[in-house]
Amino acid sequence: MLRFRSFHALLLLAALTPALRAHDGVLGAMMEDMVVTGKAEDVLGEATTSSTGHASHEELMERPYLRRGELLETVPGMVVTQHSGSGKANQYFVRGYNLDHGTDFGVFVDGMPANLRSHAHGQGYADTNFLIPEFIGRLDYTKGPYAAENGDLTTAGTAKFSLVDSLEHGFLSLTAGEDSYFRAVFGDSLKAGSGILTLGLESSYNEGPWVLPEDAHRLNGLVKWHRREGDDEVSVTLMASDGKWRSTDQIPQRAVDMGMIDRFGYIDPTDGGDSQRYSLSADFKHRDGNVLWEGNVYAGFYHLDLFSDFTYFLNDPVNGDQFRQSDERIFGGANLKATLEGLFWFGHETRVSGGFQTHNDWILDLGLANTYRRADLSVVREDDLYSGNYSLWGEAETKWTSWFRTVAGLRADAFAFSVNSSLAANSGTEADFMVNPKLSLIFGPWDKNEFYVNAGTGFHSNDARGTTLHVDPSTGLPTAPVDPLVRTFGTELGWRAHPTKTLATSLALWTIQSDSELIYVGDAGNVEAGGATTRIGVEATAYWRPCDWISVDGELAVSQGRYDDPNLSGGPWIENQVPVVLSTGLTLGEKTGWFGALRSRWFSARPLTADKHFESSESFQVNARAGYRTECWELAVDVFNVLDRADNDIEYYYTSRLPGEPLGGVDDYHIHPAEPRSVRVTATYRW
Repeated sequence: MLRFRSFHALLLLAALTPALRAHDGVLGAMMEDMVVTGKAEDVLGEATTSSTGHASHEELMERPYLRRGELLETVPGMVVTQHSGSGKANQYFVRGYNLDHGTDFGVFVDGMPANLRSHAHGQGYADTNFLIPEFIGRLDYTKGPYAAENGDLTTAGTAKFSLVDSLEHGFLSLTAGEDSYFRAVFGDSLKAGSGILTLGLESSYNEGPWVLPEDAHRLNGLVKWHRREGDDEVSVTLMASDGKWRSTDQIPQRAVDMGMIDRFGYIDPTDGGDSQRYSLSADFKHRDGNVLWEGNVYAGFYHLDLFSDFTYFLNDPVNGDQFRQSDERIFGGANLKATLEGLFWFGHETRVSGGFQTHNDWILDLGLANTYRRADLSVVREDDLYSGNYSLWGEAETKWTSWFRTVAGLRADAFAFSVNSSLAANSGTEADFMVNPKLSLIFGPWDKNEFYVNAGTGFHSNDARGTTLHVDPSTGLPTAPVDPLVRTFGTELGWRAHPTKTLATSLALWTIQSDSELIYVGDAGNVEAGGATTRIGVEATAYWRPCDWISVDGELAVSQGRYDDPNLSGGPWIENQVPVVLSTGLTLGEKTGWFGALRSRWFSARPLTADKHFESSESFQVNARAGYRTECWELAVDVFNVLDRADNDIEYYYTSRLPGEPLGGVDDYHIHPAEPRSVRVTATYRW
């Protein structure tokens, strides 16, 4: 075991350091001929909103990150935390949404969706733990429902990861840190027939700062074959992930205050789970004259057993309230896209794109059971189901003048659901259809400024089990099914400027309306459909790269979300929305020599109840990195939570019961603390 953990250890650095540049001399003069990529890149004349952007591989690897899900914090205004063990999906917040584990924000990997519909733990569950960060080539992100290509679960935005086609150098990276943290990553590319074969393997182990060691094991693998001939490309990718962990779930604040447990303590020592994900995908690009064809097809297997306990002894004073959520499915889908360039509509240059998309889930086992120390006491419900969509979309971008262009889009989605439930009354089939128009007006550029007006409707699907629900499986009482598809509507006014080659700024004023809110229920561990909501906000960003070895960035997001009918929700405020997020960063270094990074993220207090009577505390986290590299070797030190602040990753307010308390329970704050200051050291060798 010791050797296994040590091998795990040295991997993290290799993933994070390849982009952090070092420099031995003084700052020097600005390099006017420098090619700027990533967030600071000049995309005037190409972008269709001010909130669209991308981050390069180098930018992603520059960031010291405690967990790989934090790569999504590259998306401006996004907060990534955790309320349970590290083996499950992270908790996401963006644009006034408490996204739970992914609802209303789409995550894709080479065109394959990471979000899982009708998931055992929550609609749109997006677990990114199967990604190996070193093999991510690029991250493209969008905000709002303005692109016709984006469909279900993308109203708040999307993050699209593109894997590297090949590695410039083979590498072995080993990381060791406090709390028995170990990680090892290997990667290399080699010639294989007419293409390049890329291999990746990651192994990690972590006990964490918890009183109950997390004992988190994970093994990830990647094999990708890629071939390029001129404008044509084809690739085949196999990905595999296997994880197992114990978790310290959110705990009641009163238990800490009374000295019953430590701040990093636990109530139930048997919470945790195991998860596996395997996928095979193929992607292609082919140019035929002025038509570019792109597409992918994918299939995979996913499994999760998750044991949680959020209310302790409220529902069952004898055995406790632990429950099991199980999910086992086969998923598959395809995307086909055609882009026609060089067309003219009424004498104006036009580019037309469109395509077909489908994603299907055959869920073999979707279970919910009451448990005691992971042993089933009673089964609440067992289901197998099918959920699928078939979608057509089209978009036309027309350049009317040198300073004005439009993007008009239309999307049509058909959904089918079939549920076979252990309770016959909840079995059945359902179908729904929705059409969503989009329109963007782009003015400029004028003197390196561009202005955007965007509007569009979008949607999210509800859990298939909710569409055929007629009897509450817990109480046996009649209940009403939910709508299969829920419409959303967004508008945005934006501005983007590149006053110099090395400075990029943007500003967006936005609003999103939803016919029904998907709400995470902390004491039940699930997502419920709530009332209609309206959100408004503003986002501002600035990226400055004065030369090739220094970059500075700042991102501010302010939002407010309210229920349209406070009488239905018990108040006007959407629970757990984050009103203000501020992120800053400084990165130093070149290809060889010293390098470093300093990043901060602050998010404000947020309402925990709809009447805003109870609010969370704020959070301010600072992470840092310093290291030295040569052409072949690299050594880096990461320090997380530099200020050692006793912040909380998540807070809820609900009713729970500890032994000896009244049977009706006690209303209280429930917290999952941010990890204390910790240090990790990574060594990387490249060949």
